[in-house]
Amino acid sequence: MASNTGADALPSGGRIFVSIPDIFYIPEFVFGGLVWMLVASNRVIPENPLGWVMFVSVFCFVLTTLWFFIFLFGGNRSSIWPSLDVGFHFVAAVFYLSALVILAFLTVSKGNFVSAIDTTPNPAFAESLKNYRLDIAAVVMCSFATLLYFLHAIFSAIRWKSA
Repeated sequence: MASNTGADALPSGGRIFVSIPDIFYIPEFVFGGLVWMLVASNRVIPENPLGWVMFVSVFCFVLTTLWFFIFLFGGNRSSIWPSLDVGFHFVAAVFYLSALVILAFLTVSKGNFVSAIDTTPNPAFAESLKNYRLDIAAVVMCSFATLLYFLHAIFSAIRWKSA
């Protein structure tokens, strides 16, 4: 019995720009890159949890870029690629979810600190408020990235099972 999981199951070339779930690559680049930039442009306190957030955003950005080019140039012709696609996007979604939880917790903690600072013209308050706003933006972008990777994993699983 022949399987359809081979050459026609996954799109390659320009078809990745119009097929679900591969259309999510570009938004994943955008939101993952924004998480990376927002966390990197911020003052990193505490270092360890935000180091994990940076690792996740850089790791997923680099691997999504690699994945995108493999699909774009047709290197995904083997029958193992549909399952690898599901696995990679699921792992990326779980990583981003863990980064989101850490980033949201640290942002709430920083918000409590910022609200405790005297709001009179104070350079420390202005710097803390700027960092707090960058953290809020990073949490929003990380939420979008998490959602996109979960959607990509779900639609990749549907495509894998239907092939």
